Amino acid sequence: MTTSRGGTEPDFVDGIVSVIADSHAPDVVQAKALAYRLRRIAHRLELEIKRELAPHEIELWELEMLACLIRAEPDHRLSAGALVTQLQLTSGAVTNRVTQLERKGLVSRDFDPADRRSILVSLTAAGAERADHVLGVKTNAERALLASLSPASQRRLNRELRTLLISLEGSV
Repeated sequence: MTTSRGGTEPDFVDGIVSVIADSHAPDVVQAKALAYRLRRIAHRLELEIKRELAPHEIELWELEMLACLIRAEPDHRLSAGALVTQLQLTSGAVTNRVTQLERKGLVSRDFDPADRRSILVSLTAAGAERADHVLGVKTNAERALLASLSPASQRRLNRELRTLLISLEGSV
């Protein structure tokens, strides 16, 4: 990795790679290094965002569900199935989380009038207010964590990761 000072500094993953480099092909080492870095970065992002949200007494999973509903224009309502897909959770996990948010008055749940077998989850006014209050905290934490990358580097990395995600999940 090249630093802003123009030098190369090793990171934690470089230590791992130096141990396995002789026993794996270069392409395998490269893939492992990238996978290790992605996992470590994702873990650090999640930990820091949770730390920033803690004083606001909201869990990251709560904010992610509220944000999902905020994005559901125009009525801030999604089916439980859509929440499963968007949040990449099981139906049981979504049911549990919706129940917890419903108890707090942040969401409501109703039968879909078009299909009584389907449940619609709606953002309440209190839920929208709560999300609006803390979404900026999450955004500021994300920006601070990624500030060591220039805007051009962030755009380039976003393009590369989009390509990877499409190969794994397909396009929408």
